[in-house]
Amino acid sequence: MTYLPKPRLHHPSLACNSLGYTRRDYEGKISTLCAGCGHDSISAAIVRACWELAIEPHRVAKLSGIGCSSKTPDYFLGPSHGFNTVHGRMPSVLTGANLANRDLLYLGVSGDGDSASIGIGQFVHAIRRGVCMVYIVENNGVYGLTKGQFSATADIGSVSKKGVVNTDAPIDLVGLALQLGATYVARGFSGDKEQLVPLIKGAIAHRGAAIIDVISPCVAFNNHAGSTKSYDYVREHNDAINRLDFITPREEITVDYAPGELIEVEQHDGSSLRLRKLETAYDPSDRVAAMTYVHERQAAGEIVTGLLYVDPEAQDLHTHLKTVAAPLNSLDATVLCPGAAVLDKINAALR
Repeated sequence: MTYLPKPRLHHPSLACNSLGYTRRDYEGKISTLCAGCGHDSISAAIVRACWELAIEPHRVAKLSGIGCSSKTPDYFLGPSHGFNTVHGRMPSVLTGANLANRDLLYLGVSGDGDSASIGIGQFVHAIRRGVCMVYIVENNGVYGLTKGQFSATADIGSVSKKGVVNTDAPIDLVGLALQLGATYVARGFSGDKEQLVPLIKGAIAHRGAAIIDVISPCVAFNNHAGSTKSYDYVREHNDAINRLDFITPREEITVDYAPGELIEVEQHDGSSLRLRKLETAYDPSDRVAAMTYVHERQAAGEIVTGLLYVDPEAQDLHTHLKTVAAPLNSLDATVLCPGAAVLDKINAALR
């Protein structure tokens, strides 16, 4: 439970980074997500990336919206700044915080429902404005907190917990980010931390809008109709004296495959993901080629993982707005209100 603190004592053999911190110093509270949830693997990847980069936790501001994914910032970087916004509104709050204090590292954590449905407008404008942030979407295609309805990223033909077939076209957040001008675009898989950790480290080092879409299978809502181990089947065939509901523990799904390789990852419900890791010779500097490649592989039923596009010369919102180098929250009244003469000069220049 999150109200139970983790022990502060560390084993003396734990490795330290250049700041003298162990990985435990980058952890948060105890997770309340389902056992085997891919979101916890993403949290672990964030912890590892920040530890390896020797980032001071108090320099990080982590923001989220609503959903299973948006609970996860409580589970990593406990000493950092944190703000849990309302559903779909994380990008605008992050933008405001970034404008006020440019010295912090902004980490936005969202989900496919939070970003691709109610918050898609905010997702769009934060990217096109070039807000300097690491925007991680923990994408499982369902609304986990409200019992498994389809999200906007669910594929056509996918089957819900109750056997309903999805007929709506999915929103591809990677393709959308590329079209909107994101300067760092990647896709990962929660079960492949050897790929995901470098992607997060690269996003942290990037100056601009860095988007990582992480496929993170939901272990709770894959007991489809027709399964003799589904909750509904057991209830219909069990003369119980009371009615209980629980989420059975699952083993975390992990993978290990080489660059350029295509693998099929079987899910707990018997369905599969076809993951293709980018080849080492892939050129991530061509935005149009990246969009074409993503759509080609998507048409073949594959999900491409890796760094799809990066602009090494990217500029962020502060550069576009020509703000001062000092954080805005550090400016005093004499700078913010320089007097009537300065205002008259500005107005004259606009006539």
